[in-house]
Amino acid sequence: MDQNRETISDLVKIDGVTTTLTLTYAGKLSWNDGDSQRSLTIEKEVLGFSIQGSRIFLKTIVEKSDGSCCVGGKGALVRKSFAFEPLSESSLQLWSNMIRQKLDSLGRPKKLLVLVNPFGGRKSALKIFAADVKPLLDDANILFTMQETTHQLHAKQIASKIDLSMYDGIVCVSGDGILVEVVNGLMERDDWESAIRMPLGVVPAGTGNGMAKSLLDTVGQPCTALYAVLAIIRGHRRSLDVATILQGDTRFYSVLMLAWGLVADIDIESEKFRWMGSARMDFYALLRIIHLRTYNGQLYFLPAPGYEAFGNKIGGQSFECVGDSCTHRPNQGVPIKIQQHGNRHSSIDLQNLNWKKIDGPFVSVWLHNVPWASEDTMAAPDAKFADGYLDLIIMRTCSKLSLLALMIELNNGNHVKSPDVLYLKVKAFILEPGSRTADPSREGIIDSDGEVLARGKGAYKCKQKSLMTYGKLQITVDQGLATLFSPI
Repeated sequence: MDQNRETISDLVKIDGVTTTLTLTYAGKLSWNDGDSQRSLTIEKEVLGFSIQGSRIFLKTIVEKSDGSCCVGGKGALVRKSFAFEPLSESSLQLWSNMIRQKLDSLGRPKKLLVLVNPFGGRKSALKIFAADVKPLLDDANILFTMQETTHQLHAKQIASKIDLSMYDGIVCVSGDGILVEVVNGLMERDDWESAIRMPLGVVPAGTGNGMAKSLLDTVGQPCTALYAVLAIIRGHRRSLDVATILQGDTRFYSVLMLAWGLVADIDIESEKFRWMGSARMDFYALLRIIHLRTYNGQLYFLPAPGYEAFGNKIGGQSFECVGDSCTHRPNQGVPIKIQQHGNRHSSIDLQNLNWKKIDGPFVSVWLHNVPWASEDTMAAPDAKFADGYLDLIIMRTCSKLSLLALMIELNNGNHVKSPDVLYLKVKAFILEPGSRTADPSREGIIDSDGEVLARGKGAYKCKQKSLMTYGKLQITVDQGLATLFSPI
């Protein structure tokens, strides 16, 4: 069908001047303002509309050029109201019906639950909500319920109990932590299989903002609240892998990353320097490199196709899982029973597949689900949102100077090209963390999505309770289990 075919064309008044306004089948509004031909695209630029008297007001987001806002310009995005007046009541109704139908056909959300974390990052989430989120949602005629989170795991509690039929999506105005809590809350529900399909939106308002950066960077957009909210309003969706971390009967659902070693130590131990702001990470990274730690341990993994050359074959051993706990043993031919996700179990015979092993010591082990760990750290440049694999980044022994160079390259992802880094994709993974090589009485931290999963003896705040013990854990990944609002 001809996308330029006219749906409606009629005389209207714009700024008091009578002109012809045309709406095409593809959703393009065009008119002549006397000096030039102007246009708006409903999908990209129109957020919503209202009728005031005899005029229709379109709420738009357009580009700013040379300090003045104009439709079709080039530059930063700004909100702008565009008004036109049909010449009769019947024309007014026709135009409003046609625009409403076109907006409705785009599949945009109509009702949202917005969770705001006032404590995360620089504690700016409430300001971001008031300045960027609420005005744009109002312009788009989206009804929303805003709720502040008041304590850790509050968002998880909300997601596990709310009536999801009331909403078309859940929006997290925070760093990555609230998103992770929501995913874990949805996965705990009795109706988890449908609940986890609820579209989730992320508005960057925290310290890391890795998910928002990963989403917006796919289309070259800056990691700002405005662009993130636009992605939610426009309603485009994409699937997201969800990793299940298992230890005995305990499980945690991860959507960003798992870290052990250097990266986990920097992420968690730098909390003591929060007064430094974002500089705390760089400062503490330098401190940890100067006083470098290495950890004993073993990694077992099932490599993705094309990555079979990594690691060593597990000669004469097989894996066996009882419940959620996996061990390896000398005899062959035993199938692995892996709990895939939620309340559903699945037996998968992995014995005949190419399980590999890498022995320590290790400087850092990092599993990633999306490319960016934070706004300035591209941890896994080849990571995909829904490829069914996790990207594994391993740093073994290397010089402090080489390690410093690697950390500098984290902002563009070039660290994975270093001969001191192993970078591959895996389908399943088992971590057996050990003690520090220089001091066997001290162990490390296992960090997932910014939360401490486990603290070993002698680790930072080791006496604080954590979800898991510092021991063997298993990770599997379910392809495309969750859904995100996305720019594309």
